[in-house]
Amino acid sequence: MIVLPWPPSVNRMWRSVRGRNILSKEGREYREAGLEALQAQGPRCWPADVRLSVSICVYPPDRRRRDLDNMPKAVLDLLTHGGVYGDDSQIDRLEIVRRECHPGGRVIVDVRCL
Repeated sequence: MIVLPWPPSVNRMWRSVRGRNILSKEGREYREAGLEALQAQGPRCWPADVRLSVSICVYPPDRRRRDLDNMPKAVLDLLTHGGVYGDDSQIDRLEIVRRECHPGGRVIVDVRCL
């Protein structure tokens, strides 16, 4: 189980600059905080040839309406960047569940081998 900070929305993660998509300031801050959280929880690494199941439980920071399908992109990209697995293409099963609110928000991820 991996506990991560609440990510920004996909619309706020990326910026278009001169026709190129780059990680926004908010996206860079999230990546930095997420990588710190990953490092604090110890190394996890799945080989590139392993098929994976990923379960994501989201605990929103408040009761505002949010599209659940916008959540996984930032989280999955962080896990890839943090070396938890080689690439999102290893994921054959993806589950996303919304839970109760949590102050500041958080995301709990469970990665398993299929």
